[in-house]
Amino acid sequence: MSGVSEDEVDYIVVGSGSAGSVVAGRLAMDGRFRVLLLEAGPRDRSPWIHLPIGYGMSFYNPRVNWMYRTEPVPGLDGRVIYQPRGKVIGGSSSINAMVYSRGQPSDFEAWAAMGNPGWGWDEVLAAYRRIESHALGGSRWHGGSGPLAVKDISREAHPLAHVFVDAGQQAGHAFNPDLNGGSIEGVGYYQINTKGGFRMSAARGWLWPAMRARALRVETGALVTRIDLEGRRAVGVTYEQGGATHAVRARREVVLCGGAINTPQLLMLSGIGPGEPLRALGIQVRHALPAVGAHLQDHLCHDHVYRSRLPSLNDDLLPLAGKIRVGLRYLMTRSGPLALSVNQAGGFVRSTPDAPQPDIQLYFSPLSYERAVPGVRALMKPDAFSGFSMSISPCNPTSRGAIVLASPDPYAAPEVRARYLDTEEDQRVALIGVHMLRRLAATPALAAIIAQEIKPGPECMEEADLLADIRARGYSVFHPCGSCRMGPDPASSVVDARLRVHGLAGLRIVDASIFPLVTSGNTNAPAMMVGERGADFLLEEAR
Repeated sequence: MSGVSEDEVDYIVVGSGSAGSVVAGRLAMDGRFRVLLLEAGPRDRSPWIHLPIGYGMSFYNPRVNWMYRTEPVPGLDGRVIYQPRGKVIGGSSSINAMVYSRGQPSDFEAWAAMGNPGWGWDEVLAAYRRIESHALGGSRWHGGSGPLAVKDISREAHPLAHVFVDAGQQAGHAFNPDLNGGSIEGVGYYQINTKGGFRMSAARGWLWPAMRARALRVETGALVTRIDLEGRRAVGVTYEQGGATHAVRARREVVLCGGAINTPQLLMLSGIGPGEPLRALGIQVRHALPAVGAHLQDHLCHDHVYRSRLPSLNDDLLPLAGKIRVGLRYLMTRSGPLALSVNQAGGFVRSTPDAPQPDIQLYFSPLSYERAVPGVRALMKPDAFSGFSMSISPCNPTSRGAIVLASPDPYAAPEVRARYLDTEEDQRVALIGVHMLRRLAATPALAAIIAQEIKPGPECMEEADLLADIRARGYSVFHPCGSCRMGPDPASSVVDARLRVHGLAGLRIVDASIFPLVTSGNTNAPAMMVGERGADFLLEEAR
């Protein structure tokens, strides 16, 4: 490396993802501060990022994706599970499936009850309303003029998605016209983050406007290798970019927004974390915090795949004529299948009638790629027959994993020790979920169009066989969180209720790693909400 160059700003934001874009954008637009945003990946210029269904092309692209993999998971037959994470401006909000799901009030009431004042549903809902420009308009439940566009796809969803919603009602689940309204319970159509036929990432909502301000400097291809400490205060970071090493000082704060994998990794590389494992790697312990990397949570997903008697998205996206047709429609009208996610319908239901709140998420996709080549997310190359899938994802897993530093080399991936299905409770709820899929498939609406259950197949009926199928085919739905969780006790948490790292000044974490408990549903919206709350705290304390 060449000699170290030095610089000084007011705030350093590490990571431009779902929360980092919000934090950097809001700090810069305030106008009082110089803000430096450091992103390890490139600019978000790829057209596949902005084409909504183009996320299939980012799924295994190392240029914009960290492409993490877990250690072998005991509960999933020792399989290694893929963990895509955004490595680009916008982070995972630039490569995800765009489903906008805020969680339910009980999620955040539980956060507050764990000793985190200010994180109950009333405060969280206020933040959501500020960030939203919702297609349903401003109301008690939604914002109508925020920076983040939220689209209602109910009129554009595939015809098979309407069949699923009918089937859900036949199975006893109420229709919910707004899965982000006063209650998330019921079946309906997912809302997505798009605007004008293009992806609405956190970068587009917050960073793009802020980039016109001189207060914000964005450096891409910049890997932060260390948080620089003076005593018990974070004073800056060291990063590598283009073969050179740079040191930059923060007059006010360093804000970590790297997400559930990268944030604990950077803390541990900097000597902040569990003492003995760091010493074993030859890293000087600058500040012992045993919970760094612990309490990792994620949602497990499990699919049932069907051959359909009616056309599905397979018929649009596989043949050349279909590709041309949907491509021309998108170019002329910015609408059609290319302007949507494949996760079009679903909902939230209770595993049992006496469950205190919905605890299973349902997904319906009018597409199947059961025969896809390993290593390829074949959204544009699905199965050569009309097919679709239904999925379950338990909302409140009780299994806990960890992010563990594998090497003092900042370019080496940390170990992702996921523990899916570790507990009997998680196994119980997953089994209830697959029985729900079978009941949905047996409703008049779906039974009329299902030609064959391909996976797991009608021969898989016994509880032991169904659990074995979940272990053999279950996968992450890519919602890692909790690895630097928020709480009042430094022995079991990493940040306090204002997201300040316990025991250190000038260092804050604002991303999904702070979730005390994983929210019910997709985590991109809650991560942006955390970014909004984190920016509030920073600006309030700067007065």
